[in-house]
Amino acid sequence: MSQRELVVLGTASQVPTRHRNHNGYLLRWDGEGLLFDPGEGTQRQMQYAGVSATDLTRICITHFHGDHSLGLAGVIQRINLDRVPHPVHAYYPASGQVFFDRLRRATAFHETAELVEHPVAAAGPLPAAGASFTLEAVRLSHPVDSFGYRLTEPDGLRLLPEKLAAFGLRGPAVGRLQREGGVEVAGRRVTLAEVSEVRRGQRFAFVMDTRLCPGAEQLAEGADLLVAEATFLAADEHLAEEHGHLTAGQAARLAAAAGVRTLVLTHFSQRYPDLAGHLAEAREHFDGELVVAEDLARIPLPPRR
Repeated sequence: MSQRELVVLGTASQVPTRHRNHNGYLLRWDGEGLLFDPGEGTQRQMQYAGVSATDLTRICITHFHGDHSLGLAGVIQRINLDRVPHPVHAYYPASGQVFFDRLRRATAFHETAELVEHPVAAAGPLPAAGASFTLEAVRLSHPVDSFGYRLTEPDGLRLLPEKLAAFGLRGPAVGRLQREGGVEVAGRRVTLAEVSEVRRGQRFAFVMDTRLCPGAEQLAEGADLLVAEATFLAADEHLAEEHGHLTAGQAARLAAAAGVRTLVLTHFSQRYPDLAGHLAEAREHFDGELVVAEDLARIPLPPRR
């Protein structure tokens, strides 16, 4: 399997700090690079993380608050400066078209690359032609239009060597079995289903800036890796509800209920210089792999089950 990992470019909410850049997350998925929520400074963080403009194939914006989108202008101009040879697809809430247009053409530059716009007006599948996955958007609960994103690899089949051997299947016969779904062996037809098992496709979910809501639950369900905002701690839950955010405990309960394998907490308020509280609070509710994200961290998708 090719490389699949999350590269964290920034972890701050609203206000960057000395140690946390504004949001920015790159998902490397085989030959694709999906950039989520490029906040201010993302282009510089890409340099530190060894991410080039040519790595980018898709940009996904959850909503148009500055800490999730102000870096878009620089990223777009870098894509053009570096003459990225392939189309780059951009997904964003359709209600924020005016903001996307302003950021896309914030200053003068020479356009050399193809940026394909996909405004998202409603929840559902998104155009992702040529990808080895499906991409969908789900509406979240925030003061402005906000969509989370979910990437799903289709299920496949894994051949079972012991069953192939039991039927005496080897060499060209195995290839024919895969192509045709069945072969004749010693007067008996052996089907592909008899010598294989389902290989579950991997799933990635991105839940940013939201209260607990059905959309967040839908995105998280069965995710191998969930990136979830954890802006506040439980002591400030009233602020989370007022401003449309999650606490670390809420994000952890969401992940536990959804059967998430690896939970990545991020989007931390500047009021918390020490994130030990986030780790402790989340651990009370989630016993899977738990990561309190740091800028420039690289987090692999967990191995297949």
